[in-house]
Amino acid sequence: MKAQGDVNQGEEAPDTTAKYPQYQLKGLLQARYLESFGENVDVLGMHHSAGDVTQSSFDIKRMRVGLNTKLSEATEVVILVNLADFKSDTKGKVLENAYGKYTFNKYIALTGGQFRPAFGIEELVPVDIIKSFDFSNQYYEFGKNGWTSFQIGASATGSFDVGKIPISYAISVLNGNGKNVEMDKDNGKQYSTRWVFGLSKEHKINLGLNGGFGKVFKEDVFAIGADITSDFKLTDKFTFDLQIEYKQGTNHNLYFSLPADQRVGEVSNYQMRGIYFLPNLRYVVNYKKLTALELSCRYETFNPSYKVNSNVRQTYTPMISLEFGKNYTGRIEMGFEIDRFDRNIPDTSTYNDELFLIQLQLRL
Repeated sequence: MKAQGDVNQGEEAPDTTAKYPQYQLKGLLQARYLESFGENVDVLGMHHSAGDVTQSSFDIKRMRVGLNTKLSEATEVVILVNLADFKSDTKGKVLENAYGKYTFNKYIALTGGQFRPAFGIEELVPVDIIKSFDFSNQYYEFGKNGWTSFQIGASATGSFDVGKIPISYAISVLNGNGKNVEMDKDNGKQYSTRWVFGLSKEHKINLGLNGGFGKVFKEDVFAIGADITSDFKLTDKFTFDLQIEYKQGTNHNLYFSLPADQRVGEVSNYQMRGIYFLPNLRYVVNYKKLTALELSCRYETFNPSYKVNSNVRQTYTPMISLEFGKNYTGRIEMGFEIDRFDRNIPDTSTYNDELFLIQLQLRL
């Protein structure tokens, strides 16, 4: 029997000299130049049949400031705000992360507050290190339906091994209202889970499975998804990584936004689904201040309601990125977001567009 204070060989002793609380300040700036080449389409993607639209503009996409506070070895509090939201109506904006987390061990940690619940690849990756300009269309649409993006609720996360396969999990219960709401819009809650299986350590191949169900205004809703990621080292300087993600679920946000007399059948008739492929080629330069060069092109097809009034949106996002410093401390990105719809709807954002972007990113 091991006496208190003994440590097995190879096992790290707990750090009894650490002083708490500990603070870590984080920040992110994303400033952009935008130019729309779509006919009578402005830089925000809105079509104007009368013409006279703003087709070139500078913009601040994000100006985030965050504070991570470790109250003890096991307890942390995270706050994140986006000051760029002050440029428009701030209702429901600005405050992004506001949660506390207590880690019992590697097998279980509990999180409560406002956070991004795990329900896909993008929910686990900060926007400043993704391989494209922004998250996918499906990410934002599933966010409107309470499964992704910033939500209020609680979550249990952890990891363990089954034989040689590492497995991580997340189980969440959410209001499903989105961020910064005073209370739940109804008494229904949304329950979701994510499981990730490490299939190859050498090539970092991971398989993710997602599922969720709940009630919104007493109607049953669901969401499912599957994704796979991989990272191949081609040479000492070349690496190739790939993300593929599929999601499908009830678009109850669309259903309840329609007047009752315009709805077709039950909420179950309104289902969204989408898939995207995001290949990325990285070349390590390490010449003076330039760290690496990256080339990516995400292709996504998304349908917000494939059973009723189907209108598929295809989006191509080719991008070249120059990285300065480590971990994307500095980044200059250039490329296009090209949208193609089955049907254009005049005077809406559901309209074909070609948007050119140059984005400067600085993070600390």
